[in-house]
Amino acid sequence: MFPRLMAWGPVLLLAFSAFVFNTSEFVPVGLLAALGESFNMSAVAIGPMLTVYAAVVALASLPAVLLFARFERRGLLLGLMALFVVSHAITAWAPTYSLLLAGRIGIALSHALFWAITPAMVVRLAPQGQGAKALGLLATGTVLALVLGIPLGRIVGHLLGWRITFALIGLVTLLLMLGLWRGLPRLPAEKGGNWRSLPGLFRNRALMWLYGLTTLLVTAHYAVYTYLEPLLQQHFGYAPGVTTLMLLLFGGSGLAGSVLFGRYQANHARRLLALAVAVVGLCVALLPLMGAHLGLLAALCVVWGAAMMLMGLSLQAKGLKLAPDATDVAMAIYSGLFNVGIGGGALLGSVLAARYGVALNGPVAAGLILVAMIPLLGLFRARRQYPLDGAAVS
Repeated sequence: MFPRLMAWGPVLLLAFSAFVFNTSEFVPVGLLAALGESFNMSAVAIGPMLTVYAAVVALASLPAVLLFARFERRGLLLGLMALFVVSHAITAWAPTYSLLLAGRIGIALSHALFWAITPAMVVRLAPQGQGAKALGLLATGTVLALVLGIPLGRIVGHLLGWRITFALIGLVTLLLMLGLWRGLPRLPAEKGGNWRSLPGLFRNRALMWLYGLTTLLVTAHYAVYTYLEPLLQQHFGYAPGVTTLMLLLFGGSGLAGSVLFGRYQANHARRLLALAVAVVGLCVALLPLMGAHLGLLAALCVVWGAAMMLMGLSLQAKGLKLAPDATDVAMAIYSGLFNVGIGGGALLGSVLAARYGVALNGPVAAGLILVAMIPLLGLFRARRQYPLDGAAVS
């Protein structure tokens, strides 16, 4: 048992790092009202802070991975985590909204490089033939951030103040850095790609369809998810505890999506992705209709969370397998576009909520998911036409 644990130790450390990074990225979703009160802003008005964060990640991901393409990965990871810690200290201290944004920008810069290099790292660090399982463990860190990180951050923020939430994230990261320093082997850069990889990636038709599909789907999801708190508390009149419970249900059900991915991805990848997209679209469309009934709302959050995790894992796995010789560059572009979707969704949701009311966010998001059927069908067709591109991911 102990040798097995040691063999998986580096992967587990990176999975916990994913938990920390994703907790930091999304914890403002559960603290919008508290953040707004500190700077005399409404929850809807401060929501575009997530857009700024996502825009930085989107713009920095590809340049960062190209700039550090030849850097040894262990040292690079520790360096970006040091930036992560310092930026959390700034965020926790920030006396003004401008300094809060500065801290969040620093976190976003470290986030950009983290998600560009870690998917390929866990595959390399996993025991022989266990790369898919390692990728699933990395995704589990993301799931746990939704299950535990965001709700716990919200609870800590409401009990002790949102500044303590960010300070604790920084402290945990500092301790995690010590573990990575001791437990992570040196990893020379390999098969990450460089600027010469870009023309080949852009000629990969299946990959281009995947990028477009990801951007649309993530935009639709975050146009609704980012404003779940004002929807439940201001529109439907629920107590703050109900929002916390719904976030827990949403995140917890992501574990079910992860299990479905691990069990059926190998033989039913296309069906899983199509099913997940359809279910997410249905859930965001029904949210304004079912939100007034607590039982139906809880059931919807469970289904929505499972489908969203299944969709995210399916998209990421395809991104990795469509670019086996330039994984870091391909994932940097993927991460950048994913954050274009997060930021675009947060901005779209803010505009809709401010002008027409937050209840309209769901139907508009469902419309975007209908548009996403175009790149989804394009992806499936491209993989049939170019079996060498698609054989590994079908």
